[in-house]
This record gives sequence, C-alpha cells and structure tokens, in this order.
Amino acid sequence: MTTTDEYLAFAHLLADEAGNVLRRHFRQSTPAESKEDGSPVTVADREAEAAMRVLIRQRYPEHGIFGEEWSRENINAPLQWVLDPIDGTRAFMAGYPTFTTLIALCENGVPVAGVIDQPYLKERWVGNTVMPHSLRHLPQDGGRPRNECGVTIATTSLTCFTAAQAAAFARATAGHTVVHGGDAYAYAMLCDGHLSAVIDAGFKPYDFCALAPVVQAAGGVITDWQGNPLTINSSGEVVAARDAEVHGQLLRALKHVL
Repeated sequence: MTTTDEYLAFAHLLADEAGNVLRRHFRQSTPAESKEDGSPVTVADREAEAAMRVLIRQRYPEHGIFGEEWSRENINAPLQWVLDPIDGTRAFMAGYPTFTTLIALCENGVPVAGVIDQPYLKERWVGNTVMPHSLRHLPQDGGRPRNECGVTIATTSLTCFTAAQAAAFARATAGHTVVHGGDAYAYAMLCDGHLSAVIDAGFKPYDFCALAPVVQAAGGVITDWQGNPLTINSSGEVVAARDAEVHGQLLRALKHVL
C-alpha cells in the first residue's frame, strides 16, 4: 500500500477541488430536488462529487469509488474512496456554513484516512489510523480549550432513529445537555473540544467513514452502538466521544438496541 501520507495529500486535493465547486454555489440560487428517500440533492452535490471522481480516476484508476450521488465504481477494489460532497445539504441550502465535505479512504473496508472539510469557513480536520493522536486542523489556531461545563452531546436528527434507538438515546443523554443538528460538523466540534460526544443512527458509509480516522486522531473514541470499530459495512449507528470514559458510559445505554 502507498503511504498514508501520500493518500492524505491526495485527499487534500480532493477537498480543495470539491471546495472550489461548493463555494461557487453556496448562498446562490442553486437548483435542488428530492431523492427517492426524500432527502434533498443540489447541483452542487453532484458537481462536487463528479469533480472528485475525475481526479481519483486520473490518479488511482484501480481504486474503488463509493459516493453518495453517483454509482459505485470498482466495487471489489481493496482501496475505496468514500465521498460525501455535501454532508448537511439542508444547511447548505439554508446558507448555514455548517455543511462539510467528507472524504475517506478505506482499505479492505476499514477507514484508514479521513477528511472533514468546511470550504466556506476554510476549516479542515484530517486524520489517519497509522498515526493516532495526530489530528491536523487547518488553519492552525493553537488548539481550543475542552468544554468542561458538564457533558454536552450532539445528534444530527432524531428523525433518522427507530423508536428503539430513540429510547436508547434518551437513556444515554438523560441529565446531559443535548444539541440537535450539525451533521458531520458536530464531529469536528467534538475534535476541537466543544462537545463531549455525538450519537447518530441511520447513517450511510459516506456519512461516517471519514469521521473515524479524524476522531481517533484527535484522541477520541468512535464505534458503532455495539462497541465495534466502524467499517464500510457498519450498520449506521455511530457513537463518538472525547475519551474512553464518556464513550463507555454512553455505550452501556446504547449497545443493547437491535
């Protein structure tokens, strides 16, 4: 396998390319429509993913591509680029700068490198599993203080939860501060120390694969609700925490949900 540093450098190029597309469309009258599952998609989603796919085909034609907006390519390739051009399309459409581009590289189904990019604010979080505790947040800001005001837990949307999952979420978050919304940007805020944890369900691989290496590089813990490492085949239940203690507490309330 080529070094992770080389792949991370390429992931930066992918994020730059997607960002160029998204900045042109952001806070403009960008056409949108509803997909079969009822979620929105814009011209910007499709153009940004298409731009990244072109670069991957040129540089690594033997690699697989698993994106949200277009069909999979080279599905049996050991190395797969997992792409979400706009995580938080509703925020993008509303003009909120909390949408992100998610880019992951999976080796045999396991995320080994990830990028969370906010192109309008020009914030970027990058991590890999080869060098744990090596989070790179651009631009460098000298680090941000950890939130010490109790436990604050975010979730993207409870509408994605089943009744059983919602009940488990209520148990896990009882007595804590809960923040709704944020999509993948919430995981970036976890990495920066502003949140204690993030709990989600109903995710697809392009929603969570990039998150795992970034959270781990920040010193956090991220698994599914059963405590298993996230892979491209995970169920879509995600619990991330700033440390093993908080993660363990939440996991005990979540992991028995089927």
